[in-house]
Amino acid sequence: MKQPLPYRDFGTWIAEHFPYKVQKLPIDAGLTCPNRDGRLGWNGCIFCNNEAFNPLYNKKNLSLSEQIAAGKNFFARKYPQMHFIAYLQAYTNTYSSIPRLKDIYETVLKEDGIEGISIATRPDCVDENLLDFLQELSRHTFVIVEYGIETTNDKTLSFINRGHDFSCAQRIVELTAKRGIYTCGHVILGLPGEDKEENLRQADIISAMPLTILKIHQLQVIRNTTLEKLYEQAPFPLYTVEEYIELLADYIQRLRSDIVLERFVSQTPKHLLVAPHWGIKPQEFNERLVEYMQNNQIWQGKKACDINISCSVTNKENPAW
Repeated sequence: MKQPLPYRDFGTWIAEHFPYKVQKLPIDAGLTCPNRDGRLGWNGCIFCNNEAFNPLYNKKNLSLSEQIAAGKNFFARKYPQMHFIAYLQAYTNTYSSIPRLKDIYETVLKEDGIEGISIATRPDCVDENLLDFLQELSRHTFVIVEYGIETTNDKTLSFINRGHDFSCAQRIVELTAKRGIYTCGHVILGLPGEDKEENLRQADIISAMPLTILKIHQLQVIRNTTLEKLYEQAPFPLYTVEEYIELLADYIQRLRSDIVLERFVSQTPKHLLVAPHWGIKPQEFNERLVEYMQNNQIWQGKKACDINISCSVTNKENPAW
């Protein structure tokens, strides 16, 4: 019998919600970001280059419907029966008026085979009025709101030119979760100035937030970013695969056992990646992480403590073992 995973994985969680196979389909809604249009700044966060995660099928100037059709065709060769969650990934997908956002979301959701929507955004680009709309939308379809938290350290947030502090993320995650909307957070491990100790301190704080889903990945230096210039001027340490697996395993065991873990690594096209060059695919990385956790009897929640109550015996017992 196959041994259960030592963490709560996204694939199992999403399968609990649909009677058929579902995966995310990234599309570009044509929106921008307050860190790029002048409201907060012009150059974006120091690590950001959206070209690094635009899918191969997603060409510029395609309409939403054309992007979805291209994506479905791309996956049909291998997964002809697949259904999809439209993933509004590029830039900030709540950064517009509610009427325009409503038009975008409804246009996407009416496409055949689209079973829900996942909206990537910033915590400072969502307010109560928009949350009211998203709450109503979630009553009729599957909705995930993904917030770029990146780090819990305000000094780091300032250094990476994020444009908001951590309290902003805390507040909006709590307001979103209270409305019953599936709430996802995104963090980066290994940001400049943050060592292993700081990353693990972050895990306890993240675990206390009412997140449904968490996406984690290693810091990568991408071409045509401010971070690339800083790295060229004074290279800073980046995690090796082995160091990151060890850190990630320790991080995961500090998280609440009910948080769904969607991703552990980011994979950037070779022509855009400056460092680190791991030469490992996400699936292979996941297998090595699982092997490390199993060999060292580590599992999600093993060292987690609820912020309001002391650790109980259940946190020390893994149902997978």
